[in-house]
Amino acid sequence: MKNRDGFSTSLWQESLKTEAPATTPGSGPFDVIIIGAGITGMTTALLLLQSGKKCLILEAHNVGFGTTSGTTAHLNTVIDTPYADLISKFGKQNAILVARGAAEAIAIIKGHVDQYHIDCDFAYKDGYLFSQNERERKQLDKIQEGLEAVGIPAAQSATIPVPLPFDKAIRFGAQAQFHPVKYLSALLQQYIAAGGSIKEHTAAGSIKSEGAFQKVHAGQVEYRATDIIYATHIPPGINLLHFRCAPYRSYVLALELANDQYPDGLAYDLQEPYHYFRTATQAGKPLLLVGGNDHKTGHEPHADHVFSELEAYARKYYDVRAVAYRWSSQYYEPADGLPYIGHLPGGGEHQFVATGYSGNGMIFGTLAARILCDLIVSGDSPYAGLLSPSRIKPVAGFSRFVKENADVLKHFVADRIKQESLTELSALAKGEGRIVLYEEEKIALYKDEQGKLYALHPVCPHAGCIVQWNSAERSWDCPCHGARYTVTGEMLNGPASEGLRLIVLDE
Repeated sequence: MKNRDGFSTSLWQESLKTEAPATTPGSGPFDVIIIGAGITGMTTALLLLQSGKKCLILEAHNVGFGTTSGTTAHLNTVIDTPYADLISKFGKQNAILVARGAAEAIAIIKGHVDQYHIDCDFAYKDGYLFSQNERERKQLDKIQEGLEAVGIPAAQSATIPVPLPFDKAIRFGAQAQFHPVKYLSALLQQYIAAGGSIKEHTAAGSIKSEGAFQKVHAGQVEYRATDIIYATHIPPGINLLHFRCAPYRSYVLALELANDQYPDGLAYDLQEPYHYFRTATQAGKPLLLVGGNDHKTGHEPHADHVFSELEAYARKYYDVRAVAYRWSSQYYEPADGLPYIGHLPGGGEHQFVATGYSGNGMIFGTLAARILCDLIVSGDSPYAGLLSPSRIKPVAGFSRFVKENADVLKHFVADRIKQESLTELSALAKGEGRIVLYEEEKIALYKDEQGKLYALHPVCPHAGCIVQWNSAERSWDCPCHGARYTVTGEMLNGPASEGLRLIVLDE
């Protein structure tokens, strides 16, 4: 089973069968180096390779380590940001372009499934949105108007595929679902077969532009390429994008039901945070996927309780026989509702990035591959202007920008003056982590199941925030920009470029 960036095991993890080759690629020069081997990096690398580019993927952990192995793999043209909002912020034609891009992403995935005969449970499904009170009904009316305006048919439905009460529902076709890791595994296999190079367990370090090349230091090796793509969910270092994206975590349960109430369709309520439903299969048997209860990364002091809340919600409507899997994953909310795909701000003409996918990672990760490939091969893309990472939308994004960054500022300051008693050290339970005060110094302390203590300096090396304990995934999470670390300090997710410093404890 492949590792992922969490303590809990997702439904998809055991399905990544293709191994990256053990042979070491040369140092280059390559046409493109792609940093990260999730849905964005792998799809981009394959498309570039098919366009005649010599590519190298550098992956700090293993293929599928990040959010691709933690998604619920809904494939939607009805994205998280309502089209009515996009019309208001960006205009009708741009909103239509976004809808067209989402459909193009599904077509790319289906094209790969057909071309390479990928067994990844791809299936077209109807989607359903439903309201449960008057406020939500007004919201749903507005959503339906936006869908019709961008050319997505959405008819009122008298039924929904989940046993929940509702007062209005709309149905829209041409949505889809798939097994994300089986799909990713097949792309990796095709990439390797076509001559692509990949290095797992190879973290990209400093990148310098020298002449015609971008030089990437990875361990003791320096790789050279004309172009660099950050397919790392959020770019490393401190960048404008870190103040335009806010990290969130979403929770998922895979449930075995005592009856046959598995939904034939994709369903979404309009609660805040919302819940979403689909059916998946494992070894030929169905499982109900229920997700939701999202919160900002590092802002939930009892993350393990979120699973209990989500399970209680599911059991209210379903006869649950067993919880087969439970896991959480991370995504980034953009300030103005659209992802940032294109040239990295401040990175020049040869550094590219894709981030801010909200809850539509499989869609925008795939569309990003098409956009980045076009930008590198031809220098242009129909989506380039709209999704440019350097775009400025003060009207559309300013209030969200201020809200998220006021929250970041709070953690820069408040985490440094809050104090906890040293007596909490003795009360630390097995499997628990906590920030404690010891001789006027804050320590990130974790006690494993055998009672062994691990102590870390809790200051995130990315921008100096104090990390918080994530009890659901047993990790230290930064509440400012979403960097995450293991209990021994190794980095799980950027944008930091190094781990937390270990404090040696005397026996």
